[in-house]
Amino acid sequence: MAYPMYEVDWSVLPPEQNRRFNPAFNIATIKQVVNEAIERVAPVSVRMQTPTRLRDLIRQIRAARTAAEERSVVNKECAYIRSTFREEDSVWRCRNIAKLLYIHMLGYPAHFGQLECLKLIASTRFTDKRVGYLGAMLLLDERQDVHLLITNCLKNDLNSNTQFVVGLALCTLGAIASPEMARDLASEVERLIKSPNAYIKKKAALCAFRIIRRVPDLMEMFLPATRSLLTEKNHGVLITGVTLITEMCENSPDTLNHFKKESGQREIVPNLVRILKNLILAGYSPEHDVSGVSDPFLQVKILRLLRILGKNDAEASEAMNDILAQVATNTETSKNVGNTILYETVLSIMDIKSESSLRVLAVNILGRFLLNNDKNIRYVALNTLLRTVHVDTSAVQRHRTTILECLKDPDVSIRRRAMELSFALINSQNIRAMMKELLSFLERSDAEFKAHCSSAMVLAAEKYAPSSRWHLDTLFQVLLKAGNYLRDDTVSNTIQIVSSAPSERQAYAAMRLWTSLERSATAADATERQPLVQVAAWTIGEYGDMLVSEASNSISMVDDDGVDDFSRPSEEYVIDIYQKLLWSTQLSITTKEYLLLSLAKLSTRFTTQPSQDKIRVIIDTFGSHIHIELQQRGVELSQLYKQYAHLRPALLERMPAMEANVVREDNDEELATNIQTHEQPAHEQDALLDLIIGSEPLSNGDVEHPPQVTGNNNSNTNDILDLLSGLDLSSSTPVTVSNNNVSTPPSLLLDGLFSPPAPTSQETVVKALERGGVVVELLVCGGDGNATLTMKARSHHHTTITDFLFQAAVPRTFRLDMMSPSGTVLTPQGEITQVLKITNPSKTPLRLRIRVSYTIDGNPILEQAEVNSFPPDLFN
Repeated sequence: MAYPMYEVDWSVLPPEQNRRFNPAFNIATIKQVVNEAIERVAPVSVRMQTPTRLRDLIRQIRAARTAAEERSVVNKECAYIRSTFREEDSVWRCRNIAKLLYIHMLGYPAHFGQLECLKLIASTRFTDKRVGYLGAMLLLDERQDVHLLITNCLKNDLNSNTQFVVGLALCTLGAIASPEMARDLASEVERLIKSPNAYIKKKAALCAFRIIRRVPDLMEMFLPATRSLLTEKNHGVLITGVTLITEMCENSPDTLNHFKKESGQREIVPNLVRILKNLILAGYSPEHDVSGVSDPFLQVKILRLLRILGKNDAEASEAMNDILAQVATNTETSKNVGNTILYETVLSIMDIKSESSLRVLAVNILGRFLLNNDKNIRYVALNTLLRTVHVDTSAVQRHRTTILECLKDPDVSIRRRAMELSFALINSQNIRAMMKELLSFLERSDAEFKAHCSSAMVLAAEKYAPSSRWHLDTLFQVLLKAGNYLRDDTVSNTIQIVSSAPSERQAYAAMRLWTSLERSATAADATERQPLVQVAAWTIGEYGDMLVSEASNSISMVDDDGVDDFSRPSEEYVIDIYQKLLWSTQLSITTKEYLLLSLAKLSTRFTTQPSQDKIRVIIDTFGSHIHIELQQRGVELSQLYKQYAHLRPALLERMPAMEANVVREDNDEELATNIQTHEQPAHEQDALLDLIIGSEPLSNGDVEHPPQVTGNNNSNTNDILDLLSGLDLSSSTPVTVSNNNVSTPPSLLLDGLFSPPAPTSQETVVKALERGGVVVELLVCGGDGNATLTMKARSHHHTTITDFLFQAAVPRTFRLDMMSPSGTVLTPQGEITQVLKITNPSKTPLRLRIRVSYTIDGNPILEQAEVNSFPPDLFN
């Protein structure tokens, strides 16, 4: 290799290095060579020990076989570094700090090198400054004196004549700036943004971006400096300028209006449109080309800023409609880079006031994403469609077939989003076809999907059912396919629907449920379908006379597939099936309570004497049952055959139609609900513990969990006890957990037959929280030591809120049961409801502490409040 000149008089270098001048040598390298030469000629007594090089230290640490051996190597090296730091003018300070940074990266304490980093920063050599600033970013803590020293060094370097030194100072300031440091040096950064040097300008813009995040009050200082950033031709300056303006607009509505309306900034949208158009139409540029796309990073940044500027602004939206259409049609889709730009384009189209044809184009792009082989792209498409389905539902409906195909995807995340989107697309026109596909999905889905999927299907069937018969058929199919994973309220809601149906539909329900009950009992799978057994037992107990009468032959039992699988049973056969189920050792006590009470009611529905005698024998056997609840029911029902025989027909007569106890709003967005796993992640448990801890020990609300087929009813209790570890649980009111396979059955207590009816309580609305556009209200109803609170959450935002979670805690003298919420996605016109049941034996005033967490536009929000404005006579 040829070099430009000889250094013939460089006598310090050894002969093997005395060659032509190498430009790679800098002052630090030359000084190191000089010191090595001195080491060779100096006496042993004055020689300094040469420190281990960084690469040698890395080899030693990697060669360690055990953690103890690694700690030994690190401790030995740290001891040596401490000893060299005592030297006032150590020539190896830069190397030692580099090794210390590596040790810090391994997790060992290394903050004793902070002041040495400051010494390197104060050095005049660029190599020392670079390592010193890197060490400051990694090792510096919040000590005031150290921050004061580094502030002075930063101020000096921000005025340096070398652009690389200025860049180091700006990078460090953006990384470690405290609010005080940011206020002291913001004017210097604002000056550098106007620098003619493109390298310094882009570094200063990024530093301003970090400063604004830490101290939003300084935003106004940087507004004038942003004027020139969008007129630069350098792509680095453009992308940093767009990033800075985006941060300003996202965090300050006043700044957003400034960029939209103030004179001098009125051209920001046309300028962005012009830059984006030049990027699309520009030819091949090797400097900015990524997989055939010209600077995709800058395009994505511009699209995001256009989305912010065009939101709720018709004039700005009209100005960017054409360029968004060009981007959507001209971007290459064969590469992931192009898909990224198309994704941002779709988000911009959906957020601004765009034309309907443009929204259809955006939805079609997402439809193409659903056909992509990359599962990440399919997931992004489903997630975006779920967020934007309320904007143009008809356009999304065109891709319904593709969305339903995603229900069969092997990836669990894609199936989850496809299920949620499917429920959002249900309407009165497609309810039959959608329910057929969702029933197939429910049958083959994993356990984690069944609870929420079945609940959402019940809601959809109730809202869009084309006929009462179809509604009942769908409910029974859900009961059959969801098994034990149904939510508790599904059983009571189904019973309420059957009780309020016409008599012909009640007979149809009894016959259809009898067919399912018979198959479950003979196939020995009733254990896995206990909610179905409970509903069937209640229905047959109420309308058993219609089941076995000759009139049942006149009712058509042909299903949607044209199959009639019903055969009228005899009274004895029905009792035999009941006996087989009651004798089963695997059914829960609650299910047997349903069956026992239903069997007692059949004694007044069936007419033959052998049936009456057989029912009486079965009931009498439960008078000595090992379980106290069943024993009590057996004894009480046996009394209805003895001294209270004259009361039996009246007591066991058919129940009147039940009133619905849950009010549901008629809006399409209610069905676009997210799946919430009932087992809380660790971070949610920590949040709940923070919510519980207060001035007075509180008792957490009972959390519903999916029932386990294994029948282990203690797992949920252990989860809650683990959650409350460390708290005082010595209260007389125990913490209990409600399981999905345990519900409160109708009870028969003779002592309370003639007690006067309880007075109806009035409902009161209590506003619990109103912050950040989210309103949480509690519909309060109570009396006689019990209260029911219905939480209703609404949003005033124009965007969809996801991951909505409502938590509550009460003092430990209370008992709180929280039902599952209606969903976790809160749309602009939607509502989320959740029922809270509170028991207060002492009837003391209620104090409720609530916590609401949700995600909006990717930002997690957490709000907490304490509610004390409940009616004083709530529990009286």
